[in-house]
Amino acid sequence: MGVEISTAASEAGLAPPDRILIRTRDLWKTYEMGDAVVHALSGVSFEIQHGEYVALMGPSGSGKSTLMNLIGCLDTPTRGEYWLNGRRVSELSDDELAYIRNKEIGFVFQTFNLLGRSTALHNVELPLIYNGTPATERMERAREALQKVELGSRMTHRPNELSGGQRQRVAIARALVNNPSLILADEPTGNLDSATGLEIMALFDRLHESRNTILLVTHEHDIAVRARRIIHIRDGKIERDESHR
Repeated sequence: MGVEISTAASEAGLAPPDRILIRTRDLWKTYEMGDAVVHALSGVSFEIQHGEYVALMGPSGSGKSTLMNLIGCLDTPTRGEYWLNGRRVSELSDDELAYIRNKEIGFVFQTFNLLGRSTALHNVELPLIYNGTPATERMERAREALQKVELGSRMTHRPNELSGGQRQRVAIARALVNNPSLILADEPTGNLDSATGLEIMALFDRLHESRNTILLVTHEHDIAVRARRIIHIRDGKIERDESHR
């Protein structure tokens, strides 16, 4: 049966099912605003394979933030299907979505979203605390994640003792600590100066080389071209999907 599925996928020009991390089919997100109906997304379909580095790019109001929220299991579609790592998450309950967010997705935000009174180590530990990882194990994993982003010497520092770039590195370490299937980065250089932004993008390059799957959401072309593939979205639809080196 597995051979038949793979052969059919190959004939259809699709990746074999075990290589696909994200699959969306005819995703719609509709909002009712008084008498008006607004289609934030209108039939979006695409696939992302394990290990890909993809940028989702579009202007303000294009629907990219709505799509990011659906991919990140922060919202559910009005209709259509979304599969993440073999699970049909478009029909899961809120509690099940929370579990998927913690286990499968590492989030990196423009505003860092760190606890101001907590050390870098404790901020990185948080996803492990939420899923009940024993204290000794989570401390070790948090230390390893901070070492990966070259902040081993800053573990006891609080956010106000770190530069903007270092804060974003803490946020990236927190995203990595659960070994997620997907790193979802929303405008990760938006609050950084140009030089620091380049350092953070170089870090994402290294993470991709280590076979992490990355979906980067941005409206900046010079950030998007760091990815290997760019999905352009406009007016709630995919305008074009292009490979990029």
